Amino acid sequence: MSAAAPDAGPATVLVLDDNDTTRYIVGSWLRRSGHTVVEAVDGTQALALLDRTPAAELPEIAVVDISLPDMTGFEVCERIKRRPRTAALPVVHISATAIEASDRTQGLHRGADAYLTEPIDAAELQATVTAVLRYARARRRAEQLAARVAALHSATLALYGAQDADGLVTAAALGAVRVGAARATAIALGPDRDTLYLAQHDPDRPGDPPVRLLQAPPVLLDVLAHHTLGDATGTDSTLLDADTWRGVLADHGLGAAGLPAGPTALVVARTKPGRPLLALAVDPAATADADGRSLLSQLTQAAALALEAQRSQAEEHALALTLQRSFLPDRLPAVPGVELAVRYEPASARSEIGGDFYEAIDTPDGLLLAIGDVAGHSLTAAMAMGELRHALRAYAIEGHDPRTLLTRLDTLLTRLRPGLTVTVCLVLISPDRRRLLVANAGHLPPLLRLPDGSTRYLTEHGILLGLNMPQPPAVGVDVPPGTDLLLVTDGLVEVPGEHLETGLAALRDAFAAAPPDPDGAGDRLLAAFAGRQADDVALLVARLH
Repeated sequence: MSAAAPDAGPATVLVLDDNDTTRYIVGSWLRRSGHTVVEAVDGTQALALLDRTPAAELPEIAVVDISLPDMTGFEVCERIKRRPRTAALPVVHISATAIEASDRTQGLHRGADAYLTEPIDAAELQATVTAVLRYARARRRAEQLAARVAALHSATLALYGAQDADGLVTAAALGAVRVGAARATAIALGPDRDTLYLAQHDPDRPGDPPVRLLQAPPVLLDVLAHHTLGDATGTDSTLLDADTWRGVLADHGLGAAGLPAGPTALVVARTKPGRPLLALAVDPAATADADGRSLLSQLTQAAALALEAQRSQAEEHALALTLQRSFLPDRLPAVPGVELAVRYEPASARSEIGGDFYEAIDTPDGLLLAIGDVAGHSLTAAMAMGELRHALRAYAIEGHDPRTLLTRLDTLLTRLRPGLTVTVCLVLISPDRRRLLVANAGHLPPLLRLPDGSTRYLTEHGILLGLNMPQPPAVGVDVPPGTDLLLVTDGLVEVPGEHLETGLAALRDAFAAAPPDPDGAGDRLLAAFAGRQADDVALLVARLH
């Protein structure tokens, strides 16, 4: 069969003519060509027939006489073209009376696709209907393909906007349905390479969410690779019969998961050698034509590339985080009379590394605690944080007081990292644990919890480092035994769009209710503010006995 044959095949034709003889003759000619004919005797009847016919069963073409008892064929054509559900319905006018050039011109201007005058030759009518059908079907197919390509574009944007593996397989399954699949299951190994994620869209499961998320053993992808690409890269598709697909599901714990168990088309992609596949399992009809196979292959390739981006980002972030953690102290000093606990949490797996840091140094003048935050999120910020922390240790061992330490750090920063700013809070705990000396360069204030359970911030502070500005003298604070001290970076309490004082008030309340031991308090505070953080978090808790 030629490629053009489907566009010239039989159709359902509406024949509208009030003359019984003409209607019979035209209908006979069309039926002889294999068409199905529905008839109407006036414009009102024809329009009502089109209104009550389901969209999927509408005629593909209408043959309309010009002279009708209730309205002209021109008016019928205009009404057909104005209605959204029939706007694409081709109309062929026929007439034994309106045969002048002006009549034909008017008919075509008012929406007709062809115009024939009587006496009509049977072959001419059949050829005209075939030509109009061929054009209408080609146009409809092009419009459908354009809509599917637009859906592919939207699906690709959703894939690259997915925040995690669940979001990615969900976008892939929904994208497959939008480009033409009746049902689809997307299967991908997450960036952690330990979890196989499945997202299933099945319109035959009423009451379920649009997409169900499932998990399966990663070895499932090896089986799918055996049926498709093997170890190669690129895209591939194949059709698995019902028994083979049911066996694959049963062998990997998915036999009772409700996935469609009939014949299944697999469309897979692999972007790099050694990487696992990403697969789409769809109904066979979705890949029955070349357009469907091409669109689903492009969607699968886009999903595989988006997953590769997630994997690369996860790997890069893990390396950067390892580097950042290497800049932080690997252990805390054991000082009699002081219990310490620290916590460090990155904002998320997708965030760049930051410059939050903490330090605890045992000096001849007492235990020096420090917490700080280098402005920005980048490898530069993390490197500057490491430099400042090591410089702080060196200066502190020399025996400088907190204010002098800040001054020296500011000088170092302005000379080696011009343009970079840092907030730092230093607290020197006296050897007898009864007095604190606080020097704060633009950082969040330290928070005290006294033995009676009351809390208060030590709000005195100077300007942040990096501006070459003098720091005020350190502030001394006497504290009783059993006092707890909390130092945090702003990532714990700062929420975009919310006033910082709101977060500080919530932190004060949470610290007041936290367990007495520093480790328990650190865990409680992180849990209390979980989900709020848009930044890295560092905190240090000290209990003074």
